[in-house]
Amino acid sequence: MIELPQHQRKGESPEFVQTSTAAAMTLKLFPGRFYRKAKLRALNLLLTYKDGCKANCSYCGLSSSRKINEQTFIRVDWPTFALDEVISRVNLYGINLERVCVSMVTHRRAYNDMLSIVKRFRDKTDLRISTLIAPTLIKDREMIEKIKAEGADMCGIAVDCATPELFKALRGSGVRGPHIWEHYWKVVKDAASVFGIYNVSVHFVVGLGETEKEMLRAIQKAYTLGAEAHLFSFYPEVGSTMENHPRPSIGSYRRIQLGRYLIHRGYASVDDFAFDDKEHVKSFGVPENVIEEIIDDGNAFMTSGCRGNGSEVACNRPYGNERPSEKLRNYPFIPNIEDNKDIREQLLDYSF
Repeated sequence: MIELPQHQRKGESPEFVQTSTAAAMTLKLFPGRFYRKAKLRALNLLLTYKDGCKANCSYCGLSSSRKINEQTFIRVDWPTFALDEVISRVNLYGINLERVCVSMVTHRRAYNDMLSIVKRFRDKTDLRISTLIAPTLIKDREMIEKIKAEGADMCGIAVDCATPELFKALRGSGVRGPHIWEHYWKVVKDAASVFGIYNVSVHFVVGLGETEKEMLRAIQKAYTLGAEAHLFSFYPEVGSTMENHPRPSIGSYRRIQLGRYLIHRGYASVDDFAFDDKEHVKSFGVPENVIEEIIDDGNAFMTSGCRGNGSEVACNRPYGNERPSEKLRNYPFIPNIEDNKDIREQLLDYSF
């Protein structure tokens, strides 16, 4: 059987990509308005193939074992568009965009297709470029060096799980998946040495079964290796293995956000935090006035993501963790006075 050239495989990468709903709205591919006038600052793209991702992660909308054929991923729809159309509209409508993130999936073609897409954005737009790589496909440091050489200046790695036990159970051999905890962290270390300290990010999904202490220790581990941690709040994907798994409490999520911020800004390390017998944070080891100032500032509770040209966080993913009608977990803008009041109450909420 003769395999068609990549550019003739209609609907597949690298000629086609999936975009988040927020990206489709920003590029005027979808109608809609953003709640509270939020603005998307980073274009999130996902490689797509007819035979899908070859991983089997329990919580993921892209999992090969998902019981329904949906386009949702991280709560929202990810429609498919031609890459040329996306690039054209970036140059027409992307006035607020500062960065593009090209996300691999676990598929044999994903690495080379990702490089192809990175080069096209480098040559045809002014956006800074991130890649979210699939470590299982990364065999050596040279592959990471090539990503940087082609034009990416930042790199993300979705470890997701806070402990090796959860990783194995939800992403590895426990679900007949290909991913290996130790290899993921090796790629984090190699990427930090290639892209430079804190030009690499590690994604964590809060609420997969870890304790607050376990998640904060994982965040500290990433930071010690030279990577920033970016947080997602678990949202059950319909048809996934974990579709009935509860979302983390907002109190727990707030404490992990605050702990992450204290670690990243050098106020404290996880060893300074105090935990109760259920491993919930009871104290952050810093003066109360510091906590108050951080709450008033608001940045600790905004979406964490790759930097942009004019903003500390370009990848602000509006409403990717929750519906706009709910209490926001990751604010895509500076929280206002009423938001700060909610945050103070939520930090003290230990109900589950």
